Amino acid sequence: MTDVIVTGATGFIGKALVQRLLHMGVKAIPLGSLDGDVAEAATWESLPKVAAVVHLAGRSYVPDSWSDGASFIRTNVLGTEQALAYCRRQGARLVYVSAYVYGIPSELPIAETHPIMPNNPYALSKRMAEQLCEFASRFQGVSVTVLRIFNVYGPGQRPEFLIPSIIRQVKEGKEIRVMDLKPRRDFVYLDDVVDAIVKALSVTQGFNLVNIGSGKSLSVEEIIGCIQAAAGTDLPVVSEATERPQEIPDVRADITLAKRVLGWAPQLSFLSGINRLLNVE
Repeated sequence: MTDVIVTGATGFIGKALVQRLLHMGVKAIPLGSLDGDVAEAATWESLPKVAAVVHLAGRSYVPDSWSDGASFIRTNVLGTEQALAYCRRQGARLVYVSAYVYGIPSELPIAETHPIMPNNPYALSKRMAEQLCEFASRFQGVSVTVLRIFNVYGPGQRPEFLIPSIIRQVKEGKEIRVMDLKPRRDFVYLDDVVDAIVKALSVTQGFNLVNIGSGKSLSVEEIIGCIQAAAGTDLPVVSEATERPQEIPDVRADITLAKRVLGWAPQLSFLSGINRLLNVE
């Protein structure tokens, strides 16, 4: 495999990806927040020529996107355009790490052909970046693979996300407090996501877009039960019964295309992933 620039290299997924690439003997050129602003052309002009870019840099916490939408648009959309401009100049291919952009689903599981209706500013910014990627591929000759990552979890995730928050409360040994027990999400472990990115780097032609998830969904209540079972606890659970704005009741990815295009499928069950987290955190 050739040299790879990894943006967002100091982030949750980026750190794990850089470590994996280095372990594989691939020269991974990290671009973190201290190395420059991805939305500025000057940041990209100083980078060496490589054959592939993994673009992870971006803002990602949904609640923040409601209060600071302009920042999400700038980083996630303009930053992606600068990544594509670099790829056009250097003849590099791009792996763009996107997110869940479908809004409230009309059917499950959710295939890539499902209508797209972003229902928060973060998802909107990721969808706009996807459109830039498709345009660059179809009309400007850039080879792009877009990975729509559903709910990733694993070591090093920001503490305000659901699973780190529950694990912290379990370890504190008092009670587990959440906003709502009902929402269901499709969780995929960090190592499996890194596997998908590595496989996507081998795709060298055209425009490809695939879902990356587990193909299963779990409710917040089920997640708490799984974590407590793995930790051997039976703490009281307190739900505020508060729905977030534009809450999505259930999410489950159809990963048929990822299996066909990338030869990828998740290897770790949710329980196995939780056991790993409990052993490292």
